[in-house]
Amino acid sequence: MNGGKQKKVIPGTTLFDGDMARKGYALNKMCFSFNSADNRAEFKADPAAYCDKWGLNAEQKKAVLSLQVLDMLAAGGNAYYLAKLGGIYGLDMQDIGAQQTGVTKDEFKAKLVAAGRG
Repeated sequence: MNGGKQKKVIPGTTLFDGDMARKGYALNKMCFSFNSADNRAEFKADPAAYCDKWGLNAEQKKAVLSLQVLDMLAAGGNAYYLAKLGGIYGLDMQDIGAQQTGVTKDEFKAKLVAAGRG
């Protein structure tokens, strides 16, 4: 899909490029639907059925139902759309960042503060 171009590799990072956008289209479209309160309520009532309604594949559905952000990213999820899903559960970008880096939210916040001092 990438036209023979070599992909850039950044260890520990899932790059969101055109191939990943195509791979995650259904997942990201579903997350965008959470702009509507009615859609958020429908999702909360039956998350598995809502995933099926939007045509998520098995990898995407498993990641969503288990709330594994890294798995959602690997399945083509875009962090900005995934934040809409996180909001349903009261999660913010610091919660997501903590999960991505494998630390607690307080540890992640401390890293952010420390980085701002440098």
